[in-house]
Amino acid sequence: MNSEQRTIIEVNGIKMEVDLRHAKRVEEYRVGDNVKVLVKGYGDSYESCAGVIVGFDAFRMRPTIVVCYLKPGYGAEVKFAFITPDTKDIEIIHMADYDKLLDADKTLEYLEREIIKKEAEVLDLKMKKDYFVTAYEKIVAPINKEEIENANG
Repeated sequence: MNSEQRTIIEVNGIKMEVDLRHAKRVEEYRVGDNVKVLVKGYGDSYESCAGVIVGFDAFRMRPTIVVCYLKPGYGAEVKFAFITPDTKDIEIIHMADYDKLLDADKTLEYLEREIIKKEAEVLDLKMKKDYFVTAYEKIVAPINKEEIENANG
């Protein structure tokens, strides 16, 4: 065995020689660590996203690492990954010092635009509902508006 395939480690004062061909590297993660998230896309494609570890859920059967990440594209889509021992199609690694972090101002600006867009969609749906109720009354039969309001909470 050559020296590239072995190393000496010390555990509690005891030195051991380890065969690197059979050694397993253990990564240490903490809440708040910046990570890269490799996410499977369509087909065989993958994309790398910037993320941060936001929690660990110590479930007995499936301990989970919770990662909040931003999917690249126009702006940034905020997503969450729940990584368990049997998770497929997603991986995380520590973000290197030279990796580019996201621009907080641009991301917040994008999220604010998305909020405005979704609020406009809600307003549009409410107007369509009101129009339907009004038009339906004229076409078919009267609708009990109180009943509809109570059903929608």
